[in-house]
Amino acid sequence: MAHLVETMAYAGETPWHGLGVPVLNDLTPDQMLVKAGLDWTVDKIPAFVRIGEQLVPTGQSALVRSSDNKILSNISEDWNPVQNHTAFEFFKDFVDAGDMEMHTAGSLREGKNVWALAKVKDSFEILGGDRVDSYLLFSNPHEYGKCIDIRFTPIRVVCNNTLTLSLGTSSDLFVRLNHRRSFDGELVKRTLGVASTKMNTYKEVAEHLSTKNFTGESLTEYLQSVFPAMSTKAKDTKILSRPAQQAFQVLETQPGAEYGAGTFWQAFNAVTYTVDHLLGHSPDTRLQSAWYGSNRQRKVMALEKAVEMADAA
Repeated sequence: MAHLVETMAYAGETPWHGLGVPVLNDLTPDQMLVKAGLDWTVDKIPAFVRIGEQLVPTGQSALVRSSDNKILSNISEDWNPVQNHTAFEFFKDFVDAGDMEMHTAGSLREGKNVWALAKVKDSFEILGGDRVDSYLLFSNPHEYGKCIDIRFTPIRVVCNNTLTLSLGTSSDLFVRLNHRRSFDGELVKRTLGVASTKMNTYKEVAEHLSTKNFTGESLTEYLQSVFPAMSTKAKDTKILSRPAQQAFQVLETQPGAEYGAGTFWQAFNAVTYTVDHLLGHSPDTRLQSAWYGSNRQRKVMALEKAVEMADAA
């Protein structure tokens, strides 16, 4: 199976997924772009089909990468590619002002998705030492049907658990910019204020979860909801699925288990730890799924369920 992570660079400690090459933490966005192997462009090339001896235009274009002439996607004529350099440029003002620093950047799925993760100079701490840092995840896809999207991403320092929250008004909305209009960097820049608001909201949620205890019964119900089983042993008695069993097993052994022991904060972090560090066949499949796949939504749902059950506790 081909690796999902094509190229990647990171600053600071080794990321939770263990991938990429280390770089200094004071790089400019352009320097991070180069170190991450993203200093290539994409071009729209008219597409043709051969019918007999004739080349007939299809009315579409191929999106071709300059570094190796790889066709990344077939696109329509009104689809406007956004170059990697342009995507990274919006970080520049924040980095220059000292409000952000470049943290991680790379290419997934052979160049079809390019991302940059910047650390925002904002964090919070609960329970006398459990720190959560703030990041902004910017994705620039080179694939038809995919939009640029920006997500607020808190990362729990003690265990590197991640959670990608939307910058919209509900959990299933994102700040998105489609490719049928020109890239508006100023709109993207305004999301920084939204990210700060989200960070404050997440702190309130974390503090709430850390004060509400689960019971053996409610913990089982919680894990069954997040990782539902496909079969039952007997009527109304669900089997714990394998992922649910893994989350139960690491409840008291996960890094940071001592923070909020016996609370829904501990239970929620057991879920995110299981998703980020245990599920999947390899680190890069975990990264793809945790940020963009089914496990991203699973973690958002796990947070919502934890809040629901904590409110009822």
